[in-house]
Amino acid sequence: MGHIACEVNDGVARVRLDRPGKLNALSLEMLRDLAVTARRLRREPAVRAVILSGEGRSFCAGLDLKAAAGDPGGVARAFVPTWRGTNLFQEACWAWRRLPVPVVAAVHGHVLGGGLQLALGADLRVTTPDARWCVMEVARGLVPDMAGIQALSELTGLETAKRLTLTAEEFSGTRAVELGLAGTASDDPMGAAEALAATIAQRRPEAVRAAKRLLNGTWPRGPLATFAAERAAQLRLLPGALRR
Repeated sequence: MGHIACEVNDGVARVRLDRPGKLNALSLEMLRDLAVTARRLRREPAVRAVILSGEGRSFCAGLDLKAAAGDPGGVARAFVPTWRGTNLFQEACWAWRRLPVPVVAAVHGHVLGGGLQLALGADLRVTTPDARWCVMEVARGLVPDMAGIQALSELTGLETAKRLTLTAEEFSGTRAVELGLAGTASDDPMGAAEALAATIAQRRPEAVRAAKRLLNGTWPRGPLATFAAERAAQLRLLPGALRR
């Protein structure tokens, strides 16, 4: 599928950005393919976890602005929101949050702009210590608009999200872990992601899906709403757990 490769083995889907000559910079076609791939995986019950990664020297160097400038009509169409409440730029990243199964991003090299926002669309992130992270849009006269504002503030808190966005400062993978943008630093992020996905794939799939739905659905809510959601999810799972 263009510059997005996807294969499924042993319950784990491996989705790879495959445009290494451009540091996996995102074209409009790649954005469409990312959204389509996520929707397809959503319908595959055998998939228990997903790994997002990039081929070559980088995870993703952001949006390919030069290519986008050559297709103004395509860019205009990509800005139109759909019934999901997202436009194409946002859906390419947020579609991974919509998956019922956990998504792990294994990142290295450049994690810039739209690439950072794509990584934040995953549930979990593993990064090389020396990866180059940057919320770079303001440096280009833009704002993060690929669902990154929502994810960034969730993970770091509002003040840190503002500082990273407004300064467009570059920081390392080690620092990304310190800031809460990634959970683990590893010299072999793909190996670490594989191990994490394999562990998740061994768990009861109904419980994993319910846990992701519960965590995503209650994060911005108060404790009483969270407690009610916990009870509802557990009541659905309890009969099956007792029969195991």
